[in-house]
Amino acid sequence: MFTGLVEATGVVAAFVPTPDGARLSIDTPLSATLAVGDSIAVNGCCLTVVDHTDGQFSADVTPVTMSVTTLSLPDLPVDEAVNLERPLRLGDRLGGHVVTGHVDTVGVVLAAEPLGEGETVQLECSLPAAGRPLVVDKGSIAVNGVSLTVVRLTPRGFAVALIPHTRSRTTLGQAAPGRRVNLEFDLMGKYALNRITEEVPS
Repeated sequence: MFTGLVEATGVVAAFVPTPDGARLSIDTPLSATLAVGDSIAVNGCCLTVVDHTDGQFSADVTPVTMSVTTLSLPDLPVDEAVNLERPLRLGDRLGGHVVTGHVDTVGVVLAAEPLGEGETVQLECSLPAAGRPLVVDKGSIAVNGVSLTVVRLTPRGFAVALIPHTRSRTTLGQAAPGRRVNLEFDLMGKYALNRITEEVPS
């Protein structure tokens, strides 16, 4: 379980195909705090540490994960920066929102434009039709593992605001139009929609 508050960014050191998917290696000082078997969110996708040193950790990426997230080539080349977050500890403050690390779908950055006269940027992302009922105005959504608030719905998807802190501490500050991003919808919204769907007479 995560909060969507990115702790650090890392850099892809290697992405090597294996018979069972791929082995992803990431350079980050955060690796010194990890142990084999730990969970870590990479661009919002929960992975398991299978090897680590003080400066690098590795995780296996399954074919299913590669097919439904951006954790695959060409989206994840060597030297690509990624958002990293360790799991929430019992008793920690929940500063973002409940994020599971189970990516629902992939969206595409459509526009990144200044919002007002400050340094805040409005990021517009595409949204597959199946996800539209799960994204609401002022609701929560995780974009590449970053907990954000939807500022408005658009004909093509949704828009979020990136404050200067978010732009400087995560990879979203460099997200240009055309960039594919992992999306995880709010967990409570998914359960609510599932309950409503079950109650609708067939």
